[in-house]
Amino acid sequence: MNELWAVRHGKTEWSVAGKHTSTTDLPLLPDGESVARGLQGRLGDVDFAQVLTSPRLRARRTAELAGFPDAETDDDLSEWDYGDYEGITTDEIRVRDPRWTIWTHPTPGGETAAQVQARLQRVVARVRATEGRTLVFGHGHSLRALAACWLGVPVASGRHFQLDTATLSVLAYERESPVLRSWNAP
Repeated sequence: MNELWAVRHGKTEWSVAGKHTSTTDLPLLPDGESVARGLQGRLGDVDFAQVLTSPRLRARRTAELAGFPDAETDDDLSEWDYGDYEGITTDEIRVRDPRWTIWTHPTPGGETAAQVQARLQRVVARVRATEGRTLVFGHGHSLRALAACWLGVPVASGRHFQLDTATLSVLAYERESPVLRSWNAP
């Protein structure tokens, strides 16, 4: 059986402020770096068949500080492209569209849920084709969508999976059924 271990990147200035961050390449805050280093203790003794990371600086740096400087970059692990909503908060978006959520509404100039699902299903297929554990470093919305893909439910179900920065989640199997073994663990 194989497993998917997922780490959300450490804190950045925009993640602390609640700003949507997809393509903007922000560095980790000092606290984000410190927490990422702390992941070494939880991940260092685990044998991974492959280690993948989003191409964004914040994810790559988290991987490096957690002890995986040679993680392979996979564009499919990029954060949901927020398009015109890049760098603004949900509250700011809701001034224009009071019921907006990333899960249920369009993102002008950005990705649709179907586009996000298609690329994250490729990640799931890659993980399932690898014997053993895969470790991925990514982002809040895309990792929540990845969990939905792993479970075989619509990407919009990711809204039910809160995910904090620098947390570890494990997706696995119980017999032949995909499951969340652990989620949002500090």
